[in-house]
Amino acid sequence: MRAIRFLLLPFAIFYDVITSIRNYLYDLGILRSTSFEIPIIVVGNLRVGGTGKSPQIEYLVRFLERENKVAVLSRGYKRKSKGFILLNNSHTVSEVGDEPLQFFKKFRSISVAVDTNRVHGIQQLRKLITPDIILLDDAFQHRRLKAGLSILLTPYDDVYTDDFVLPVGNLRESSRGAKRANIIVVTKCPEYFSKTDRKQIISKLRPLKNQVVFFSKISYKTTTSGSKNIELGVLADYDIVLVTGIANSSPLMEFLKNKNRKLHHLKFPDHHTFSKKDIERIQFEFNKIVSAKKLLLTTEKDYVRLSGQISELSFLEITTEFIENRQEFENEIKSYCKINSK
Repeated sequence: MRAIRFLLLPFAIFYDVITSIRNYLYDLGILRSTSFEIPIIVVGNLRVGGTGKSPQIEYLVRFLERENKVAVLSRGYKRKSKGFILLNNSHTVSEVGDEPLQFFKKFRSISVAVDTNRVHGIQQLRKLITPDIILLDDAFQHRRLKAGLSILLTPYDDVYTDDFVLPVGNLRESSRGAKRANIIVVTKCPEYFSKTDRKQIISKLRPLKNQVVFFSKISYKTTTSGSKNIELGVLADYDIVLVTGIANSSPLMEFLKNKNRKLHHLKFPDHHTFSKKDIERIQFEFNKIVSAKKLLLTTEKDYVRLSGQISELSFLEITTEFIENRQEFENEIKSYCKINSK
């Protein structure tokens, strides 16, 4: 597969030239970016999918909503609607996308909206709800907007300096784009991650003097949610059918394999739209398990898409947990918001 991808090197070089020229024109101000007078925080990445943007957005929401009126703006990937939508209780995944609906259902005190045109989306949010802070999900490449603070995510086992642009690698733009970030968060670090390991990662990333690098890991809730609330400590007693439609299911699989050996994985593409045939297949695989102790398990994002179609379904909630320096990270965010608030 790697050899085949390198046959596409001329296309990757062409893609790199085009995206680099675009960024250069924005850097020079020839292509205009719009800025706003309220705190705008972008959470994004350089590579396609699987860096932990949703848990990072949720982390920001949890500590910012205590003292601020927070709004989250996303493009609503794979939604069938167009334009600006401010989410309410009637909206479905097909209308607004899975991640925005997940944010909306999980945090009732915030506003969530979708718009592919982020500038227009911010204008509408300011007009309709006047938020104190707006968090932009997956907008690092949206150069039409000049964010006040950019948080760039990269997974520890596949940092952007080890990758290449599409279609040879998985980068949306050259790793040179990382210079636009104010904060870099290395995500999905292992449970035991030494200071030596961190220094090696930082030497790979080569951050600028004004950039701060943090490290985070995935933390799992101690019980499943949804149809069944089961303590993770007793998962070994269950036959599990795991359904995933995410970019990288490896961390979850590794975590569950350490808890359970009777695990059957049904893997679908990221943001997969589950068809009737898919649902029937999932239900068939689950029904054929004869054990009384069985569990149909999925991710929180997939649960948003599947819960209306499968009744006996549980999910495993994840959160972002910083490896040291959590307070320093939060102070960086709070300091930016305080300086830029009216």
